[in-house]
Amino acid sequence: MAYSYLFKFIIIGDSGSGKSCLLLQFTDKRFESVHDITIGVEFGAKTVIIDHKNVKLQCWDTSGACQFRSITRSYYRGAAGVLLVYDITRRDTFDNIKSWLKEARNNGTEKMSIMLVGNKSDLNHRRQVTYEEGCTFAKINGLLFLETSAKTSTNVDLAFLDTAHQIYDNITQNVIDVENEACGVRKGLQLPQPPSTMNIYYEPGGRGCCVSM
Repeated sequence: MAYSYLFKFIIIGDSGSGKSCLLLQFTDKRFESVHDITIGVEFGAKTVIIDHKNVKLQCWDTSGACQFRSITRSYYRGAAGVLLVYDITRRDTFDNIKSWLKEARNNGTEKMSIMLVGNKSDLNHRRQVTYEEGCTFAKINGLLFLETSAKTSTNVDLAFLDTAHQIYDNITQNVIDVENEACGVRKGLQLPQPPSTMNIYYEPGGRGCCVSM
């Protein structure tokens, strides 16, 4: 499918936080209760509609395992959007987001849009990390923030779309130079408004805390 822009995304965080399930829910609208551990990097893509334009999200799901960090680190280069994922039922995955964020900022571009994602909100009865903790961390570090459930699909689309909308806003405000592909954005064909039946139509104004458009 032709597109006006292509945005490169990378999904990072500890193993078992549900990164692959988030991507599968976003691209295929399905959930797998048993999912193999990601070896290296997996790929998925979806075209969405922002401001009446087709925008292709090219998403790289990286392994959280230590032995693959040297491989996945290279994928930060040229990424416009980052989903930084932790599991709300595992305190250690939240504690580790500081090192993930540092790695992203050290290896990525200064203009990256980063969404902090507290996944597995359907397991609220097993929660170890409060919503307020995630929201506070996001505010302090200048991140977008949402809690999601890959199982029920709650806020999954919104996590990708809010991040994409911030990238698009950065383009329109000349914060991102689309002529420089190192920024993670590639220009395609400028197309007329697509039919309403195509994929997802995004309207600004997310429901998540700390969404700074």
